[in-house]
Amino acid sequence: MSILNDKQIGQKLRRLAYEIIEQNTEVKELYLAGINNNGYRFARLLEEELREIEVCPFETTLIRVSLNPAKPVAEAIKLDIPPDTLKNKTVIIIDDVANTGRTLFYAFKPFLNLLIKKMQVAVLVDRKHKSFPVQVDYVGLSLATTVMDNIDVNLSRRGRFSAKMA
Repeated sequence: MSILNDKQIGQKLRRLAYEIIEQNTEVKELYLAGINNNGYRFARLLEEELREIEVCPFETTLIRVSLNPAKPVAEAIKLDIPPDTLKNKTVIIIDDVANTGRTLFYAFKPFLNLLIKKMQVAVLVDRKHKSFPVQVDYVGLSLATTVMDNIDVNLSRRGRFSAKMA
C-alpha cells in the first residue's frame, strides 16, 4: 500500500525545510547528518530544498553517519568529517524512517563527547512505537503502525520517490 508518492514527498521536503529554517533562525551554519544510505539521500534532498529558499539564514553542510543498524555496538559508528568540526555547532540527524528509535539512538554516539550547540532529529516517516528515548523534531508523516508492518522508502531517483507500507 502506497503511503507517499513522489509529489507528496516533494511537498513534505519543502515543508520540513521551512520548519528547519523557522527553528534555526539564529544559526549561521547547520550540519545535516544523514544516516547510512536512505537517511543520507533524505538529508541531501533537504539540503537542496534549504538552498532553494531565499530566506534561509544559514549555510548547510551535509555529512554521513555510518552505522550497522543490526549490530550498532559491534562496529564503530563513523562520521565522514572530523568530529571536532562539530563543536558548538547545530546538527540535525536525519533518517528516512523512525521505527523503534534504535538506529537514531545509536547515531547520537559520535556526538556524545562533543559540546554540540543544538541537536535535532528529522525523518520522513515517524512510526509511533518507540522502544528508545528518541524524540523526532521534524516529521514528514506520522503513522500508527503495528510492529509487523514494514515501511519501504525509495529516494533513489527524482520522479520516482515513494514510500510504501507492507
